[in-house]
Amino acid sequence: MAIDPRGVDLKRFLAEDPGGPVVMLNLLRFAEGGRDDYERYAAALEDSFLPRHGGQVLYAGDGSTALVAEDGQAWDMVLIVRYPSRRAFSEMVADPEYQTVTSLRTKALVEAVLQATTPRNPLSDTD
Repeated sequence: MAIDPRGVDLKRFLAEDPGGPVVMLNLLRFAEGGRDDYERYAAALEDSFLPRHGGQVLYAGDGSTALVAEDGQAWDMVLIVRYPSRRAFSEMVADPEYQTVTSLRTKALVEAVLQATTPRNPLSDTD
């Protein structure tokens, strides 16, 4: 299962850019013992890479009771992150320093969804 975006994914992500900010939905399922690795990755993300690239965590929460889901469809964590643009997100994941910590995320997860969302009411860069 896919954990990290591939080059072809990022190219499509940028090609489909409607402009403006993007809010990324992260659905995460941890590997056995992976939560600690993910927490180290998240700390580096929040301390360095998000501020550097204009990102902001809007919500982070642990999965709880799944009211509508088939067996195996519940997620361990949900994370919602806003970036000023798709280009800002792409530049962050291409940042050589980011590449030194992304292996923590990869190792921590057995499954992930990383989906760009398009606002129904456009956001400004100052929202």
